[in-house]
Amino acid sequence: MNAVMKDTVSALDRGLALLQCFDAEHRRLSPTELARMTGIPRPSVIRLASTLVAHRWLRGEPGGEGFTLGAGVVSLAQTFLSGLDLRAGARAPMQALAGRTGGSVYLALRDGLEMVIVEACRPRSAMIAARLDVGSRAPLANSALGRAYLGAIDEATRGTLVESLRLARGAEWPALEAGLNRALDEHARTGWCISAGEFHREINSVAVAFADARGEVMAFNCGGPAFDFGADRLRAEVAPAPVETVRGLCTDIGGKVAAP
Repeated sequence: MNAVMKDTVSALDRGLALLQCFDAEHRRLSPTELARMTGIPRPSVIRLASTLVAHRWLRGEPGGEGFTLGAGVVSLAQTFLSGLDLRAGARAPMQALAGRTGGSVYLALRDGLEMVIVEACRPRSAMIAARLDVGSRAPLANSALGRAYLGAIDEATRGTLVESLRLARGAEWPALEAGLNRALDEHARTGWCISAGEFHREINSVAVAFADARGEVMAFNCGGPAFDFGADRLRAEVAPAPVETVRGLCTDIGGKVAAP
């Protein structure tokens, strides 16, 4: 579990740590698994989980042997998403871009060391597409979304995040760092970033970052199966399309594209 920061409430930190253990690969977790993943003693896990069940953040199985996320999480997420006015304005141009390129199109915000997708559009004719949807996450270091975000923020913030990535990714960091540095160099020249099979092995994509009227940086990408979206095609044919879409979107919302 992450170290408790000054002025935070320990019990709340621990409860949130339990919720953060659940993801697409961990939909059901036992008290023992939650204790192992968070470092919280199992008896404390059971008490915390019971409280979260009472408030509908978790759903308990008979006998308390397993937990899944509860309906309260869905309600909170829906409230958050409904407050993103940008999603409504972005949906039509995103769907148009998906139809124009034949690729999947995503809009994402940063959450910690990952990007979380808040809107997703797919071409209606696609037979193969990345299996990502609203709420899916992409790593900062090796996804196009994450790389574009890092390329768009100020140097000091980027340095802090990269150092956090280095510590979090451990032995795999040198290989990740090499790919990230190449992508950031390309972003500095072109304004976009590419991930060719580095996040999903058979999926390639290109991403562009921009800031909304409040200055919050987001990333917008387009991609698809590697056999159709080769790196050369991404650079020569596909990349200009999301750049054009983001520029139009920024004009509508008073935002700004992260230019090279």
